[in-house]
Amino acid sequence: MQRVYLDNNATTIVDPRVKEAMEIYFCQQYGNPNSLHQFGTEVHPAMRVALDRLYAGIGAADEDDVIVTSCATESNNTVLKAVYWEVISKTNKKRILTTPVEHPSVSHVCEFLAENGAEIIELPLNKYGIVDLSTLKEYLDPEKTALVSIMWANNETGIIFPIKELAAYARSQGVLFHTDAVQAIGKIPVNAREVGVDYLSFSAHKFHGPKGVGGLYIRQGAPFVPLLHGGEHMGGKRSGTINVAGMVGMGLALELANYALEYEATEVRRLRDKLEDAILAIPDTLVIGKRELRVPNTILASFRGVEGEALIWDLNKQGIAASTGSACASESLEPNPVMVAIGVDRELAHTAVRFSLSRFTTEEEIDYTIEVLRASVKRLREISSTYKKC
Repeated sequence: MQRVYLDNNATTIVDPRVKEAMEIYFCQQYGNPNSLHQFGTEVHPAMRVALDRLYAGIGAADEDDVIVTSCATESNNTVLKAVYWEVISKTNKKRILTTPVEHPSVSHVCEFLAENGAEIIELPLNKYGIVDLSTLKEYLDPEKTALVSIMWANNETGIIFPIKELAAYARSQGVLFHTDAVQAIGKIPVNAREVGVDYLSFSAHKFHGPKGVGGLYIRQGAPFVPLLHGGEHMGGKRSGTINVAGMVGMGLALELANYALEYEATEVRRLRDKLEDAILAIPDTLVIGKRELRVPNTILASFRGVEGEALIWDLNKQGIAASTGSACASESLEPNPVMVAIGVDRELAHTAVRFSLSRFTTEEEIDYTIEVLRASVKRLREISSTYKKC
């Protein structure tokens, strides 16, 4: 049986070149970089190269900070809680503007901060699944708003938000702007300085780097409080022994991902569109979001009359990995929250399945998926008690 991995928005295979670059830092150059002996100091050159790659990879200036974290969840927690302690708890600006489709590492932190006095407002999405500038202007009160936090690309639909114009407006009003760029990096060009954000979160395992390492961009002068206190690692901004191998792997993975952007925009997009065309050729199907508004690797599709979980199970039995949405919300039995937020009816929202490709996806894998998918949908509809009533 063929094995096909189409859940790359959950995590990606580590690029073999990244794995090779990391290996020396486990059993050969394994010293603690904060130690003064040669075992510690001999890893410093590789760390400098990795940091240079991270700064270049997201377009950070030398004066800005890029902190290596354990994951994007830590990065998002760090930003939101830093703004809470530095702005919300000290001024009359108690408000955070965000969206109803953020990753749980943003939305759940907002719920926690709301219990401690912050005012959280979820901005409505328009018919294209994004927050547009007119909506932000309507809701942003510079006297009350501390932070705007909006993801760059949605993890389930792949829909890209207009971060540059949203950030420009927020900053013109003296309001801080954070973007969770986890699903954008490696798929579309990402440049923190060019779009003018104050904070930007990312995670290595989403662009063929290792798990357990992420990053946080902090514009020079932006308010900041460490989430983790302890030693003076990362200039005192993030305590904890530095994950040298992870840092090296993330730096190289980011560089390779940016080299591959043209391939993502052409070949990965072509394979994605081929699969999407095949899905839409099946009667009673829906794909969320215009193709030109999405990152090139993602499809969120609904198959009327077919429960998403049932289809995932059926595909899995035939070697194909897809998902019903975010892996971080996989235990929820609620209808897909992104589809609900966009206004799709709840019956269809229960049938959502996400297919996400990568630069390692092959045409043969897509052809196999199309063949299996057609048969699975047909079979599941034949045994469905609701499909004929739809």
